[in-house]
Amino acid sequence: MNEQNEKGNGALAAKPVLLITGASAGIGKAIAHRFAEEGYRIVAVARRLEPLERLAEELSPLSEIAILSGDVSQPEIAQQAVNLAIERFGRLDTLVNNAGAGKWAPVHATDDETLNEVIEISLKAPFRFCRAALAVMKPGSSIINVGSTFGLIGGLDGGIYCAVKAGLIGLTQTLAAQYGAQGIRSNLVAPGVIKTDMTKDYWEADAFKRINAEMTPFDRDGTVEDVANAVYFLSSDQGSYINGQSIALDGGWATTKYLSMEALTAERVPKARA
Repeated sequence: MNEQNEKGNGALAAKPVLLITGASAGIGKAIAHRFAEEGYRIVAVARRLEPLERLAEELSPLSEIAILSGDVSQPEIAQQAVNLAIERFGRLDTLVNNAGAGKWAPVHATDDETLNEVIEISLKAPFRFCRAALAVMKPGSSIINVGSTFGLIGGLDGGIYCAVKAGLIGLTQTLAAQYGAQGIRSNLVAPGVIKTDMTKDYWEADAFKRINAEMTPFDRDGTVEDVANAVYFLSSDQGSYINGQSIALDGGWATTKYLSMEALTAERVPKARA
């Protein structure tokens, strides 16, 4: 091998690698694009193959991408994804646990099937991906879990969704305590409700407007790019002293008791008494 090729291979080996779950749409897709734009090579995991193939095509002018189609709730998928990162790229620098289940129901209306499904996808899967990634991560690596503001505060009808998102915060904190001394940082971003294909049907509903828009002290909706920018910052050198934190991306919704003027001046309808 000549010197020029050695230098070229060395440059390639130096490029960092992102492993992201739920990568094919919405927030996950935006995160994959953000990291690819910064020179990361991408290992993208999602259930459906066709959207992953489209993502690979979109990112190919920017960076290398390896895709893995599979259900994150299957116990073997985490190790397969980490193995793919090492086999294709030789390293793993950032893990983003983005895949999650969005099922809402109050506790009394949640059956065991739903209970187990949400726990498998939104808590056990991130745990397994962290466990597999930690075995190969080096100092300077980073884990970012994508949670929810409803993990910071409970929500009406939140049930198991709120419970697992709170559990994800606990996982993030114990990772930070256990592995921070090894130079591996762990943080969580907690978006409010971000407009994606999964949530867009709620946007014009009156109840959603009251809960979301009228209680958010900011003049615009959050975007998938907002989440992607925060995740990238936490993984970058600029965020290199941030560890064990849960950062809300919600325009102030979770930390204020804001009510819009429209809500404050609305006519109050007396509650009917039995």
